[in-house]
Amino acid sequence: MEATVNYPSIPLPERMRPRGLQEYVGQSHLVGPGCILRNMIDSGNLSSFILWGPPGVGKTTLASIIANTLDREFYTLSAVSSGVKDVRDVIDKAKNKSLFSAAAAPILFIDEIHRFNKAQQDALLGAVEAGTVVLIGATTENPSFEVITPLLSRCQVFVLKSLEAADLKKLLQRALTEDPELKRQKIVVKEDAALLRQSGGDARKLLNILEIVIGTTQPSEDGSIVIDNKTVTSCLQENMAIYDKGGEMHYDIISAFIKSVRGSDPNAAVYWMARMLSGGEDPLFIARRLCILAAEDIGLANPNALLIADATFRIVHSIGMPEARIPLSECAIYLASSPKSNSAYLAIDGALAASQEDKTAPVPLYLRNAPTKLMKELGYSDGYLYAHDFSGNFVNQEFLPEGLHGTTFYEPQANTHEDKLKAYLQACWPKYYSKK
Repeated sequence: MEATVNYPSIPLPERMRPRGLQEYVGQSHLVGPGCILRNMIDSGNLSSFILWGPPGVGKTTLASIIANTLDREFYTLSAVSSGVKDVRDVIDKAKNKSLFSAAAAPILFIDEIHRFNKAQQDALLGAVEAGTVVLIGATTENPSFEVITPLLSRCQVFVLKSLEAADLKKLLQRALTEDPELKRQKIVVKEDAALLRQSGGDARKLLNILEIVIGTTQPSEDGSIVIDNKTVTSCLQENMAIYDKGGEMHYDIISAFIKSVRGSDPNAAVYWMARMLSGGEDPLFIARRLCILAAEDIGLANPNALLIADATFRIVHSIGMPEARIPLSECAIYLASSPKSNSAYLAIDGALAASQEDKTAPVPLYLRNAPTKLMKELGYSDGYLYAHDFSGNFVNQEFLPEGLHGTTFYEPQANTHEDKLKAYLQACWPKYYSKK
């Protein structure tokens, strides 16, 4: 007799997890016909790779589908709960099986690989290089910062994108028509804008919200559950604790944190930080955001902010939680309490825009290097004036290409530190930096 599955005890996202590529939604740039990952699957020639993308876009699902499609043995580890011993145990199992079988190398899937420390990542190197296992890593963080260079050089990196509205609608329709639990109920979706907006391109979040709304909405007289934008919004407000479980409001809270620091409110900054930490957020994720804030929003108003943020990142990486909460708090309070300037941010964006308009603007001959005789004969470096040969270590010479002469990408803002920079630039370049 076939066992009866108690569907309500299994979350809707898990019940609706695709089992094959025909059910997989999104990421057509990777798994569409003729695309790189699809070609790898179709050929069976699988090499190690890392899936980088936001939560709920199908990283774990895709790894599982690949293993099923290629009929490969599939080992899975979570970087949150697994250590070096777990990694070595899996590698030993793979080695032992390869002695008695000619089967293709098994797949080792590591979720949240960005949380593996250097020792854990080092333990993978030999097996990945020898082809003992095919590594598939999943991460929400930039692998360039979180994966050691030797391991990263042995893996391709595939970027997954947030799901688009059409993808989310397809998932919504599939859940309502194919899930055994939802099929037996009379569910009418009159409006889906709030569902799509609140999901933020995250399939898991979309299905979690749908399940919460269905489970908490009172049926109408005919027994139907009607879902519209107002129902979704009010339901989420009343069930915020459920909605936020496991970091569902990740991006909203980090946004509130960033805006609190930018808005010079240390009390709000530590509150939102506490919300993130108590929700299980990776402390290094917060530390990286502090580094960005220090450069983008404080910048030259207080250059020490970037030094402190960088030191905080290194300390958090070294000591981990729970102690890391203290330097994180110190840094957040310091940044929130610092004077603000986004002049460096505006300067580089302005320069990038100008560089895109004319990518072929030649470097003036006098600014070019002249390492050979021919280059010297052609006038390279001829006319360059060495600033340190002049009074005050400054010489009035144009350093921008023709067509951009007089452009000021950097505009000092009104604060104690940049007031000094502005005074210096006004003395050097009075025609560019007025004394207004």
